[in-house]
Amino acid sequence: MDSINKPDSWEEKAARKREECANRIPTEWRLSDAFMAKFSTPLAENKNDFIRNAAIRESGILTERELRITEEYTVAELLYALANSHLTSVEVTLAYCKRAAVAQQLVSCLTETLFEEAQQRAQYLDDLRSQGKLAGPLHGLPVSLKDNFHYKGREATTGMVSFIGGTSTKNTALVDILLRLGAVLYVKTNVPQTMMTSDSHNNVFGRTLNPWNTRLGPGGSSGGEGALIALRGSPIGLGTDIAGSIRIPTHFCGTYGFKPSTSRIPNGFMRTCSTPGLKFILSSTGPLSLDLNGIEIFLKAIFSIRPALYDSTALDIPWRDVPGKPVLRIGVMQETFLFPLHPPIRRALNEAVSLLEAQGHEIVHLNEHNFELLEANDIAWNIFNLDQAARDLIIKSGEPVVPAIGIIMQQIEKVKNTFPYFLGQPTDCDRMETLANLNVRREKLRQRYRNRWLRYELDICIAPSSQNTAVSHDTSGIAPYATFLNTLDYPACILPFGEVNELDNEEFKLVNELTDKEYKLQEGQVAVEYDYELLKGTPTSIQCFTMTMQDEECLQMAKQIDECLKGGKKV
Repeated sequence: MDSINKPDSWEEKAARKREECANRIPTEWRLSDAFMAKFSTPLAENKNDFIRNAAIRESGILTERELRITEEYTVAELLYALANSHLTSVEVTLAYCKRAAVAQQLVSCLTETLFEEAQQRAQYLDDLRSQGKLAGPLHGLPVSLKDNFHYKGREATTGMVSFIGGTSTKNTALVDILLRLGAVLYVKTNVPQTMMTSDSHNNVFGRTLNPWNTRLGPGGSSGGEGALIALRGSPIGLGTDIAGSIRIPTHFCGTYGFKPSTSRIPNGFMRTCSTPGLKFILSSTGPLSLDLNGIEIFLKAIFSIRPALYDSTALDIPWRDVPGKPVLRIGVMQETFLFPLHPPIRRALNEAVSLLEAQGHEIVHLNEHNFELLEANDIAWNIFNLDQAARDLIIKSGEPVVPAIGIIMQQIEKVKNTFPYFLGQPTDCDRMETLANLNVRREKLRQRYRNRWLRYELDICIAPSSQNTAVSHDTSGIAPYATFLNTLDYPACILPFGEVNELDNEEFKLVNELTDKEYKLQEGQVAVEYDYELLKGTPTSIQCFTMTMQDEECLQMAKQIDECLKGGKKV
């Protein structure tokens, strides 16, 4: 009798959830054992490149027309073809559903699949189009969603065993907005446990792999989105970013990503692992895509219907069309001593600066931010640590903590132990007083950054996206070059730029700026091990950012910089 009433273990709950999601992939879309035998397995322990080897094309699951739809159309071209009946919503939706299903079997990037609902939605949109009507500016566009978005009738487990069985009773406001605009929602994507690491691994859906190299992670917390979009399983998707969660996956997976200022894009009624009502550093919602112009089209569509009318968390600020400037004054955020860059990251930043300077833009090297970068991250770490809800959810379910969380904690402790005289230390203050003190530090820091921005008369800044490219599973830690922008609440855009190549075939050497002598990683410095042979061919990128609420300027100037980096004309 006792065994009958014994509650399910966390392992049983997770296994049942995985099986439920796997069974939603139609049999005819499943990869054969013979096809999978072409790759080195286990996939996570071997270097498989699903992008250069065109694994989805070679799978035979998609027709030639479906391959063209998913590989050859930009977002603008898709929308034009759908609006003018050159393509039907049904065929576009089917193509992306099939491609996403194959991507899932290769890199485990999905959680919930909405294939049946999506195809019904597509048929409705085609019927509407046959009457000479469009549902909205995103009519028929497939859009993927990070798992923390609520979709009525499905779960938003976010990789937490405690959330299994919690079916969403209504949509996230942004989901309703997308449907109002005519989009087709067809998949939700994987995240890390707690959504606070750069390694998209959890005990419910397992580990998402990087499609460029399956021995590497795709980043997090929007890692499923990054991997799916890199495989062209989605033309555009939505992620969230509280400490680099859009930007790290786009950097690791070679896509574009945009983190808006907080509250520009609706962010209400999301599944979170935080205590309801505690608002510290706010998360931003933003798009990921292989198409930078598509990101702008997507954002303009969202703003076209005043999203604040749908979500009280959104600011009622319309999207502005800003003119381009022929010559940009670009600040360059240099490598800091505390968080040294891997060779390909340092090279990519230097090459970007050289190209921009050669094409006539003004470059301002910013050398005053070494300890400010550390302070910005320390403020964020301490603010995040005030909320223990995620820990409590893990304890409640009985599931183990994934390794990435432990790595982050170790790295933070290493930095704090090295600089006790500089960083804020634990006190006997209660949580409210501690938060108040941290907010004072945060506002002072934001003012210093603002004053510097105005003093140098900057238009935009570029910076490393991360210390490193994608790295081995269970090694990705803190993201200092991403998190500081959440502390400042600055909008940022990731631009793919090159890959690890033979120029990076060197040891991870660090140089003393005063003596020009090389040295090994020193006490207090934090960096992941560098392995050129493992990382060869991995994408690199640069990060652009502007001051808060200058989202339109950030995106416009990022487009200019992107064109320059691709070999555009000199100004």
